[in-house]
Amino acid sequence: MTNRPASDDPAEDPHWLTEEEQAAWRAYMHATRLLEDHLDRQLQRDAEMPHVYYGLLVQLSEAPRRRMRMTELAQQAKITRSRLSHAVARLEKNGWVRREECPSDKRGQLAILTDAGYTMLSRSAPGHVAAVRAAVFDRLTPEQVKQFGEVCRTIATGLEPEGADLPWLR
Repeated sequence: MTNRPASDDPAEDPHWLTEEEQAAWRAYMHATRLLEDHLDRQLQRDAEMPHVYYGLLVQLSEAPRRRMRMTELAQQAKITRSRLSHAVARLEKNGWVRREECPSDKRGQLAILTDAGYTMLSRSAPGHVAAVRAAVFDRLTPEQVKQFGEVCRTIATGLEPEGADLPWLR
């Protein structure tokens, strides 16, 4: 926004982005939208699933015994419980995930990666990693990779303060 209306009270004026900050912000937004679309198209083409579903399979594959409480999976995936429930239902339909009651809490459910889901993940991972590498890491120097990681961790830490009202915790 270049034409910034000023209020009569300077204390009410927002702390506008500088030109350099605005350019960086727009570059970030442009890149993230392009990257998400690129990865979604690659996974739809190669594995017939959206990027978010692939991420759920990855989370489950890395969990002990390839199982995780649904609430924890929603938190790890940074999606709402209702969106997770819909995604897991689709993954169940494909035979890649199944649900079971949580033995320690009858109100909770576990999402479990099936052998078929693990096989699908194993088949689709090389193409996905190649897409990520080509789109991001092959374009950066080792120093830029380090800086990129630091910047992303700093932003994420600031957005997840203790006690925050985050959608996946509701």
